[in-house]
This record gives sequence, C-alpha cells and structure tokens, in this order.
Amino acid sequence: MLNEAILPGQLPLKSHLGRINRSTLSPSIVPVIDLFAGPGGLGEGFESGGRFHIGISVECDPHAHKTLLLRSFFRQFEKNREPEAYYDYVKRKITREELFAKYPREAIAATRIATLEKLGETPPAMIDSMVESALGRSARKSGNWVLIGGPPCQAYSLVGRSRRAREDRAEFEKDTRHFLYREYLRILAKHKPAVFIMENVKGILSASLGGNRIFGRICNDLSEAGYTLNGLAGQHAKGGGLEGGAWNPSAFLIRAEDHGIPQRRHRVFILGVRNDIVNSRWTPETFALPKSHAPTVHETIGKLPKLWSALSSPDPERGAWLRARQTGLRAAGSDRTPTHKNPKDDRGNFFVEGNMSTVFAPDWYGGERAGGALNHETRTHIAEDIARYAFAAEFAEQEGHSPSIHEFPDRLLPEHKNVREPDGTVPFADRFRVQLRDQPSTTVTSHISKDGHYYIHYDPDQARSLTVREAARLQTFPDNYFFEGPRTQQYHQVGNAVPPLLANQIAQLIHRII
Repeated sequence: MLNEAILPGQLPLKSHLGRINRSTLSPSIVPVIDLFAGPGGLGEGFESGGRFHIGISVECDPHAHKTLLLRSFFRQFEKNREPEAYYDYVKRKITREELFAKYPREAIAATRIATLEKLGETPPAMIDSMVESALGRSARKSGNWVLIGGPPCQAYSLVGRSRRAREDRAEFEKDTRHFLYREYLRILAKHKPAVFIMENVKGILSASLGGNRIFGRICNDLSEAGYTLNGLAGQHAKGGGLEGGAWNPSAFLIRAEDHGIPQRRHRVFILGVRNDIVNSRWTPETFALPKSHAPTVHETIGKLPKLWSALSSPDPERGAWLRARQTGLRAAGSDRTPTHKNPKDDRGNFFVEGNMSTVFAPDWYGGERAGGALNHETRTHIAEDIARYAFAAEFAEQEGHSPSIHEFPDRLLPEHKNVREPDGTVPFADRFRVQLRDQPSTTVTSHISKDGHYYIHYDPDQARSLTVREAARLQTFPDNYFFEGPRTQQYHQVGNAVPPLLANQIAQLIHRII
C-alpha cells in the first residue's frame, strides 16, 4: 500500500522508505511504535510529554490516517511554535497540498511516520522493515523502545456479542477481528520492545470463543512471548497479573474517571515488561496509575462557543425550530424563556471563532492559539427529536438525572415499534441520554457517529446533541487536534480513541519503569 502523494508533482512515498532524521533527538527520548493507531489518541499521550517519540503509526482507515498524518505533521514543530499556515488550513483558507508544500521537510517526515497499512494483509516483511527503519540502530540493539496499540475491538464488545447471540454462532467465530491481535503478538515476539501497552474494550474480559475465554488466551500468548504482564490498577499480587495461577481481570480494568478524565470510560490495558528487565523490587503500586478527581461535563465543555441545532428538513417553515424546542420545554413543565430566537447560521462549522478557555486543564487543551473551536458543528435533527432533546435536558436540570423513556410524555415518544413491547416492557429505557452538567460524561463510543440520542447536551436552550469538538474535549484531545473526513467519520474516530490525557499518564508511568 502507498501513502497518498502529499506534495504537488512529487511521486508517492512508500511508507517504509527512508529513515527519520533523528539527529536533533536526545538519546534519552524513547522510540514508540504505534499499531492500530486510529486518529492517534494513544500516541498523542506518549509524544506530548517530551520523553517519547513516535517512530511509526500504522492505521488502515483512510479517514483516521488522514487525521493521523496531519497530527504527525503538526508534531514536527516545537510546542507552541507550529506555523500559522496550519491554522489557515484547518480554517480552510489554504488546501492541505498548499500547507505541506510550504513545509516539505516536515511533510515528508510526517508521511514516513503515519502509514496507511492494513495489519494482517500487508506482508509481514514490509511491516518488519518499517519497524526496524523507524527504530534506528541504537533502539534495535538496546531494545529500549515501547510498542503500543489495540487490535480492532468490535468483535469483543458487550453490545455486539449480545446482538450476535441471536445469530449464527459459527459465523461469529469466523470473524477475523478476533485474531488481529496475533499480528500485534508477532511483532512483539520478533522485535522485543522493553515494554508494550495493549488496549481493548471491557467486553474482552468476558468474551469467549470455542468455550475458552479470549482474555486468558491472549494473556498466555503475551506472557509466552517473554513478558511479565501487569495491569494499571495496582490490585494484583507481586510478580504480574497472575493470582493463584489465573489472570485477575480487575487488575487490567481502568476506569478513566478515577484518573482525572471527564468521562466514565472503562477499558482494559495490559502492560507487559520484558522478562530480562523485570525488577524484583517492583510492587503492584509501581504499576498503579495515580488517582485524581474527574472534572464535570460543564467544566470541560461549558465555555466552548455556544451553538444550536437545526431542522433537517430542506426548507423548514420559519419558526418551526423554535416551536419544536418550546414543545419540549413545556412538556417538562418549564416556564423558561429561551435566550436564543434565531437559530439560522448558528450551527457552527469546521471552525467557529470564539473563546476557548476551559476550567479543566487549560494548559493541556491549549486552544487559545487557534482563536476558536475546530470541528465544532451541530447535526440537523427532525422537529420531534429537537423537542425530545429540549425536554430531556430540561428534565435532567430539574431532576438531576437523565429521563428514562418511562418518564417521557406520550406525545414525545418515538413512533418505533419497540418503544414498548406488548407486555409493557421497554427494551431501551435509556434511548435518550443527557450528559449531565455536574458529572463526568458517559462513555464516548463510536456509536456517537450514528445518532445523538445518547449524547444530548445538558443545555435545554441549545436542544441538540454534542459536536465533534465537545466529544473530543471529553476524550481530552487538545483543542488544536483537527479531525479529517466527513463529520460521521470524525465522530467515529473520536469515539474509538484512547483519551490522550489518560495515555499521557500511562506514558509517565512507563518512563519511570524504563
């Protein structure tokens, strides 16, 4: 596979050609190889601390790769020294080709780092050549580098497995995504990094194939490759993630809200240390991430430029949006007088000028340079959903919790056959979910790309779902991180990513170990 040509008139560069010029890198900076990189959340956390350098990021999705390539270009510049042309590009004042043509050296370096390859299909010899070239002679010889990434996790998800229980089990077990971790394992066993991090969804802990638990099988494979496995929760016995001869799932499950992330995101992280460098003095606390208070949704997104939803009909009647919102507010018993009277042209866009200050982690988000919000555009909604969003947000403000479908007035119920079963049960009681103002958000997943029902903004006045930028804030992506592709794909990238601020904490822990 070839990366796209980045400069006018230049031949495409094979992703494995050439070695990154490391003459300006300090010997103390540890190389990182990032597999299944997505838009780069895990890699961003490692590189942002200044102690690690991404040698290569491998991603197969073209939209995520395009985001990854732009971010790799951005990181070629010193912190807070990125060129103004970058902001001209994300504001659509210049093209991507024009941006890269202004800085060809940095563009070529970024192209060699962010690679568009499909692990499991790209010949292993090519992947091995890319890894060796990215590491350089010193890291190859010492083994002092880190492998990070998580194989695609859809096949392990709890929702996916419950749905497939009604389908042909044999077809489910043929899903090749179950075994993509084997390519990660092959690279691990062949190239022997000092440390690796593998991330996956919570469902992997209980998933099974052929009557055998997936998680235990993966842990055994990783252990047999020559690594001592540890979780990051500090709950396991000395000597790794084994307790009484069995892997302890609770040691590997990280709750992001326990570590200062504004989101209730529960994910599995396996940390492996090569056996020859394991220190007998290490304890479970050596591998435990520090605990810290989780900020609220309002503290995280509350100061972003205010936007409003819009009707999805091509030629809405004047005033129809206002009436839809008022219907929802009245249904919640509100006598609120909305502050917004004319929603036209207030939906946002790829760039919205405005104040980017934040109560939570202003230095981390660092959005002031752009002068506004990137990827900050609302969806359109049908009038009925605008009324439901206004109702749900107003209800949550009054009652302190998001309303279940039982608490919706009949006139606002969707006309779906499965809203209520014949026996009166409601299969999807949380069909509409407000992200509560004074709590961390629920998990931002790739499902946000399909609809906004689970991601309703807490402000009844705005009557809408979250924008890509708001979701990215909850995922702790810096404000200058621009997501490429159609808006649906931007949501998908954000939902599938590792929160960079959580990844940064993991990177600090690994640096102490190394």
